[in-house]
Amino acid sequence: MATLSDIGVSAAINILTAFAFLLAFALLRIQPINDRVYFPKWYITGSRSSPRSTGGFVGKFVNLDIRTYFTFLNWMPQALMMSEKQLIEHAGLDSALFLRIYLLG
Repeated sequence: MATLSDIGVSAAINILTAFAFLLAFALLRIQPINDRVYFPKWYITGSRSSPRSTGGFVGKFVNLDIRTYFTFLNWMPQALMMSEKQLIEHAGLDSALFLRIYLLG
């Protein structure tokens, strides 16, 4: 039978893992090299162009604007206030599923 400390350790591991995945998602999302992965709908509609055609060599792969690293989680409150239908229309089904899994966790 699990003791209270076992449950506490399990909860701490799960919370830290969930936070690590959220942090990785948010940091990878702002890198120009990952734009086609995280914003495919914007490429299809033509509202975004390839980041590889602009910026220096390093700027094509890594976001060099330090201000975006301080505000990289600003999308979370806005996404949580959207209905699921709005979220699917704006960001796609995978984003809606990611948020549903995140909220259930």
